[in-house]
Amino acid sequence: MTRTFTITTLVENTATGRNIRAEHGLSYWIEADGHCILFDTAQTPDVLMHNARRLKFDFADVEAVVLSHGHYDHTGGLMAVLDEAKHPRLYLHPDALAKRYSQHTGGVMVDVGVAGGLSRAMLADKAEIVWTQSPTEIVPGLWVTGQVPRINQFEDTGGDFYLDAKAQQVDPIVDDQSIFFDTGQGVVVLLGCAHAGVINTLTHIRLLTNDRPIYAVIGGMHLLHASEERMTQTIESFRALNVQLLAPTHCTGPFAAARLWSEFPDRWQPCRVGARFVFELPETI
Repeated sequence: MTRTFTITTLVENTATGRNIRAEHGLSYWIEADGHCILFDTAQTPDVLMHNARRLKFDFADVEAVVLSHGHYDHTGGLMAVLDEAKHPRLYLHPDALAKRYSQHTGGVMVDVGVAGGLSRAMLADKAEIVWTQSPTEIVPGLWVTGQVPRINQFEDTGGDFYLDAKAQQVDPIVDDQSIFFDTGQGVVVLLGCAHAGVINTLTHIRLLTNDRPIYAVIGGMHLLHASEERMTQTIESFRALNVQLLAPTHCTGPFAAARLWSEFPDRWQPCRVGARFVFELPETI
């Protein structure tokens, strides 16, 4: 007897197929042995809702929404989803609703926080809020990491992020978290942006799973502005971990994604909108 966990890319930066839309954002539909979970809610409700209709997903079926972190391109469709879902559980780190900014070219400060400036009170009216500073089980076998320790010396948040509009208080993005579940072949990891560092995240998950092997890494790795040193050490770490499936998306960036394809041509898979990954879990897992 086995259980089936399926991950479908609902919104991502790239898309193929008739009448499917892409945007700078991320959202995954997870079906975990009959449970429906949404991981992140894209940048805009329009694209999220459009793709859900095209892929025949109904937000009324969603029993849990998980936010990887509090940036606009992962939270834009949140209220639209909560309006259609039936008072789902909402999993997020307590710092996810903080005001936050990014410094762009020329020193221009841009608000990159949760879309719509949502408050705890607004969310509590629509969902059962579950704060996730530590590892939390969402449904049987499916976990969110909570806050990820920053252990290695070569990974950073991946950009100039601040908690104030004057760029005086650096934002460490401590709310960054990922989803994981174990299979007979090893652990599958689903990333939002991996601001904590993709290798830091995998290291933490191995600690949480008693050093189970990492089978698959899917999602945003925030390697868009990675230095050559960081890319080299990331690749060496993937190789040392013997990751069998790599599906980079979103903030990984096209050059880093191409580099990973070059290094792991037999393990790399595209993860555009509509991509679907199916995993079988033994009943004992």
